[in-house]
Amino acid sequence: MKITFILLTILLLTGIAPKLSAQQNDYPIQPAPFTSVHITDNFWAPRIRLNHQVTIPIAIQKCYETGRVDNFLFASGAKKGAFCTDYPFDDSDVFKILEGASYSLQMFPDDKLSKIIDTLIQYIAAAQEPDGYLYTNRTIDPQHLHPWVGKQRWEKDPELSHELYNLGHLYEAAVAHYQATGKRTLLDIAIKSANLVYSDFIGKKLTYYPGHQVIEMGLVKMYRATHDNRYLELAKYFLDIRKGGEEYNQAQKPVTEQDKIVGHAVRATYMYSGMADVAAIKGETAYTAALDKIWDDLIGTKYYITGGIGSSGSNEGFGEPYDLPNMSAYCETCASIGLVYWNYRMFLLTGDSKYYDILERTLYNALLSGVSLSGDHFFYPNVLESRGQHERSPWFGCACCPSNICRFMPSIPGYVYAHDKSNIYVNLYIQNTAEINFNGNNVKLEQTTNYPWDGHITLTVNPWETGTFGIALRIPGWAKGEAVPGDLYHFLPDENRPYVITVNGVAAKYMLIKGYAVIVKEWKAGDRIDVNFPMPVRKIAANQLVTADHDKIALQRGPLVYCLEWPDNRQGHVLDLVLNPEAGIAPSFNSQLLNGVETLSGKVQKAIQTAEGNQLSDECDFTAIPYYAWANRGTGEMQVWIASKTTAARPVPPPTIASRSKVSGSTKTSALSAVNDHDIPSNSNDHSLTYFHWWPKKDTTEWIQYDLGEKMKVSECSVYWFDDGPWGGCRVPDSWRILYKSGNKWIPVKTDENYAVTKDMLNTIKFKPVATTALRLEVRLQKEYSSGVYEWSVK
Repeated sequence: MKITFILLTILLLTGIAPKLSAQQNDYPIQPAPFTSVHITDNFWAPRIRLNHQVTIPIAIQKCYETGRVDNFLFASGAKKGAFCTDYPFDDSDVFKILEGASYSLQMFPDDKLSKIIDTLIQYIAAAQEPDGYLYTNRTIDPQHLHPWVGKQRWEKDPELSHELYNLGHLYEAAVAHYQATGKRTLLDIAIKSANLVYSDFIGKKLTYYPGHQVIEMGLVKMYRATHDNRYLELAKYFLDIRKGGEEYNQAQKPVTEQDKIVGHAVRATYMYSGMADVAAIKGETAYTAALDKIWDDLIGTKYYITGGIGSSGSNEGFGEPYDLPNMSAYCETCASIGLVYWNYRMFLLTGDSKYYDILERTLYNALLSGVSLSGDHFFYPNVLESRGQHERSPWFGCACCPSNICRFMPSIPGYVYAHDKSNIYVNLYIQNTAEINFNGNNVKLEQTTNYPWDGHITLTVNPWETGTFGIALRIPGWAKGEAVPGDLYHFLPDENRPYVITVNGVAAKYMLIKGYAVIVKEWKAGDRIDVNFPMPVRKIAANQLVTADHDKIALQRGPLVYCLEWPDNRQGHVLDLVLNPEAGIAPSFNSQLLNGVETLSGKVQKAIQTAEGNQLSDECDFTAIPYYAWANRGTGEMQVWIASKTTAARPVPPPTIASRSKVSGSTKTSALSAVNDHDIPSNSNDHSLTYFHWWPKKDTTEWIQYDLGEKMKVSECSVYWFDDGPWGGCRVPDSWRILYKSGNKWIPVKTDENYAVTKDMLNTIKFKPVATTALRLEVRLQKEYSSGVYEWSVK
């Protein structure tokens, strides 16, 4: 039996670790369609239903309220009006919502939603020009275009017109709708459009590469749906003409020569996903070689422990290696979705579980954080630390994240299983029933588990016919003592508890191959696999090159990263807590908290600011919740990385005139709380701290106001300016002054000093003492630039 097992395993090794070759016409590993997997758990199933019942209807409503639908009606002539939304890419939100609604219909038949979809498709068809061009901003009024749009079609797409970006989402929506309903209405619109794009770019040899990538993925989906090779040719063409541009959209050099992850995070992950698609079908090994190097750079130097990517708000993307600030982390929700797409495809190419380890971490943490538990509020960035200035929004002017959530959530069942010629892969542990057409044998699988709260999984295998094949169970990196692939993060020394796998109650015989436990046997109906992954609470430390996380630890249990949030901890403060790395931490399930979560609890100390430095209080209790669940109970402090030494904690500082004041401004935003939080940056472009800015305003007079609460005598103010030059949109202001309130009037303070506008330092002005109840910092912005403020202190 042992010899038979070994021989069978050796015969199947080429199946578990496929090699890309020019003869293959798609991914060597194929996913199980999401329609064949029915999730039945208490974690994902309610969220997928909530997406159908709440998120998608809200997104459709917002598209009507904000004019996104009207733009199609204006373009068709059904209504009269001018382009009425902020951005030319707003068409894409309608397409993404249609994609998500189409996926959702396959799980939840819904006549009302189906009629809404049909109506929107009619509007889109009517807005399409006779030759197939579809772009409402140009069609509505070609003489009065958005500033981002060129006079000629496509010419400004490498910059910001987003013509091809919109179409990429149209193509994805069209294929989803066709597969879900069998109707060709949206697919025919997409075909007409894609034929025009092929004629213009391939036929006329235009060299305008897509400024925001996604059309590459959309074209590959069109190729698969229609078998029209022109669409695959066009996808490859768009990748190969990228050169001579900017790092911002990954056009600084040919894609095959790129080896570092740079620029805008969403653009990057969409492009890498498209490269993987084309590589799988065309056998482009130069693409995969570049993808390997870029992936290593990301996971080794620019990846957050929550699975988020993109540290910088100025480019909505990547900064320098190991520059991973927490409070100003960007980690856009769309980037997390893009990272799932990319790692999913890398797995399909290689069969390596490391890609699913990244996918799972991102899915359960950074991505899931992007939508509230109620399904109707969203995060655009997903920070790892907050003083209370961050809160979810019901919508955004740039609404890419909510519409992306709409389309992603219904697709989750499709990430659970995959198969090649020899093996069925179990990639995610989610309770479900599934049917997989495996080499002509209908294999039914039933997975029973309380994952992610519990690591025990039962998989019942019911093939229609008894047969010999492999079941490949992913062994998560966290279950093997690995925080992430590489050395960016590591678990602190702890007891490693071995996982256990049995088949029909007997210890399983398996081979570990690329992170999968491959069980090869003759499977018959009723065979049962039991897997037990112990879930101890693990403490995580970052590579010493990540200065933002020095002397700090993060907590993880199973796939979930945890955070401390204000409602659960003493006095509503968490940034001042210090956790001993040796402290015991206990998990406990609370069914009444945040729709039911496993919390972590233990003892911490508070750092207290004294004249002699930070001192530690007596021990007190702390509670940690899963990171994805924060910001569902109002605004307040939160942190993922917890100080392990007093020097890394942020004690509550003594109150000052500024910190006691109520802050308001000419621009209303919660970011105003940054200006009186006591934090002084290391320079005017320090992204480890939060700041307030007026971008995109410029050449205007703006103000910030302190209401002091009572009449006080003041005589000095200091301001630390935010300036993200040379690539950002903010500079120190043209000028500024301080005014005080006298009755109902604002009067400039009297001073003999000059108002300095110097970056990288506090700009202090002393003036004749005034007694007042309110102060204003009035700022005149430069003609071509906006400005911002880190801190405004008062004496």
